[in-house]
Amino acid sequence: MPRPAKGARLGGSAAHEKLLLANLAKSLFEHGRITTTEAKARRLRPVAERLITKAKKGDIHNRRQVLQTITDKSIVHTLFTEIAPRYENRPGGYTRITKVGNRRGDNAPMAVIELVEALTVAQQATGEAEAATKRAVKEAEAKSEATEETTEA
Repeated sequence: MPRPAKGARLGGSAAHEKLLLANLAKSLFEHGRITTTEAKARRLRPVAERLITKAKKGDIHNRRQVLQTITDKSIVHTLFTEIAPRYENRPGGYTRITKVGNRRGDNAPMAVIELVEALTVAQQATGEAEAATKRAVKEAEAKSEATEETTEA
């Protein structure tokens, strides 16, 4: 039976890596963030992003494809009803990886992979208001500098 020839596999075989990534994705969707090794986090990111993109489409075909990877129906339901709608207007980049230092026992580099929280309507309005305030302050400073220059001349 042919084995994948490209690159090292997490856990040894391709089948084990596939199951490992499926379990990591399941934990990520269940808890929102997980701490794991950097290598696993980097391999998990495209898998999780692909699953969220399928969940955003929301049809039965994509639900069945996600169920092939994540076999827990309650987590798939959460993914389709709660997680995917948060990212409806976001074209990608649903996860964030943050390095957190090395593990104590074997000095393995560790990372936290988490779902990026989509901005709510209130947060977007607050951000727009803050940006408008900053613009107004800059314009006021520019006007005051311009009036100082004209009075000096």
